[in-house]
Amino acid sequence: MSGIIYLVATPIGNLEDITFRALQVLKQVDIIAAEDTRHTLKLLNHFEITKTLISYHRHNEEIKTQELISMARDGKNIAIVTDAGTPGISDPGEEIVKEAIINKIQVIPIPGACALINALIISGISTKQFSFYGFLPLNKKNRKEILDNIKKEQKTVILYEAPHKLQKTLNDILETVGNINACLVKEITKIHEERIYGSITELISATENPKGEFVIILDLNDNKQEEEKREMTLEEQYKYYENLGLEKKEIIKQIAKDRKVNKNEIYQIFMKK
Repeated sequence: MSGIIYLVATPIGNLEDITFRALQVLKQVDIIAAEDTRHTLKLLNHFEITKTLISYHRHNEEIKTQELISMARDGKNIAIVTDAGTPGISDPGEEIVKEAIINKIQVIPIPGACALINALIISGISTKQFSFYGFLPLNKKNRKEILDNIKKEQKTVILYEAPHKLQKTLNDILETVGNINACLVKEITKIHEERIYGSITELISATENPKGEFVIILDLNDNKQEEEKREMTLEEQYKYYENLGLEKKEIIKQIAKDRKVNKNEIYQIFMKK
């Protein structure tokens, strides 16, 4: 009978965020596959857990996945953990799940900390719909393509970034996406946790010497409203602003701005009506 593969979420900073169920699974499995065995050993020592550790990270994921699948087929129960947070989210885990499904091996998620969700809910930016892009690619062409896609989004967008790349990423966002409102969440759940709110230019100024890991929350929700306005007829657009309480002169000025035309052109249209 095949073993079970557990995807175990671990704390993203504060060790008290680990769940009772996660501790129970870590104590009961035969093997723990860890992104960094030294990092995971500190966690296990803190909770007095002794287990066989296997290194399982991005650079050996392809080879180790097959080894772990073979162990699971032989009846071994395996826990997959990363340095912090939920396996498979910008961390190893996705590939072994695919192989487990092919090999009809049961995979069980052990819920817990996830940086992107916790950053989102304290950002003050819409949580109704969001897209998660993880870390932007280093390749210039691929990076530009992703940023161009982000620019077209009509919802909240979430990114991860390391401190030494933060300024470049923020400047790339400013250049491609624009000076939109955003939130930076730094070192979430840790001693130096910090939230910074503002436009992209304000975030750039506030993080000249960044330290710690960052989650970037981008507010692109206005894009949807702008797209809807562009699809309106002039009459519908006029009514839209009228319902917002704007006077005629203000409405004409705003419509001209939306349509990127001279306000006199819009004025003449409505004067004929």
